Amino acid sequence: MTADWAQRLTPFDRKLLIVVVLLVASSFLILLGQKSGGKVVISVNDKIVFVAPLNKDRHVELEGPLGTTVLEIKDGSARILSSPCTKKICIHMGEARRSGDLLACVPNHLVISIEGSRDGEESDYDFIQR
Repeated sequence: MTADWAQRLTPFDRKLLIVVVLLVASSFLILLGQKSGGKVVISVNDKIVFVAPLNKDRHVELEGPLGTTVLEIKDGSARILSSPCTKKICIHMGEARRSGDLLACVPNHLVISIEGSRDGEESDYDFIQR
C-alpha cells in the first residue's frame, strides 16, 4: 500500500517526474554557484547616486520622489529598512548579497543592484555618492 502511487504512474509520468527533479536540483546548484557581490550600486530615476563596497557596514539614506528610503549594508548584504511607499514590498524583499541580485522600491523610483565579485576584486574607493 505504501508504493501504490508509484504503480499507478504511467511511463510519461515517470519521465516527467525525473525531469522535474533534475530541474529542481540544477536550480539549487546554479543558486549555490553564484558569487557573492562586491559592491552595491543604487540608482534613483535611472541615475546612479551611490556606489559602495558590501564589506563595510553602514546605513544610507536615499532620497526619492516620495521621500527617504533607508538602506542597511551589513555583513556583506544590503536590505531596505524603511521606505515611504505604501505597500512596503521593497522591505519584504529581504537581503541582496549575490552578484546580480536586485532590490527595488518602484513607487520611490529606487533600484539597488549588487555587482562585481568579492573574489580577487579589491576596490579603490570607500564609497561614492553623487
